[in-house]
Amino acid sequence: MYVIVEINGQQFKAEEGKKLFVHHIKDAEAQQTVEFEKVLLVDNNGSVTVGAPTVDGAKVVAEVVCPLVKGDKVFVFHKRRRKGYRKFNGHRQQFTELTIKQVIA
Repeated sequence: MYVIVEINGQQFKAEEGKKLFVHHIKDAEAQQTVEFEKVLLVDNNGSVTVGAPTVDGAKVVAEVVCPLVKGDKVFVFHKRRRKGYRKFNGHRQQFTELTIKQVIA
């Protein structure tokens, strides 16, 4: 059984026991239980239920493993040839690590 759930504006496939790295959730603490109720699709062993826009009564219960995880560094380099213009920048996205404890559908 799996569900498609929307967390912080992004859609994730959630199954029990699966780890997810979602965009940083403010005010999240380690070992805290978080519930997400924007379930868009439920697949229960072949029987698919699609919400309009969400499935009523379905939710995902997750536990925060690590409230702040930094992603890989992404380098951004801009250059304009023959103009002496070079710009170098780096960025590391902040994530929250979740473990799916229960899928209620």
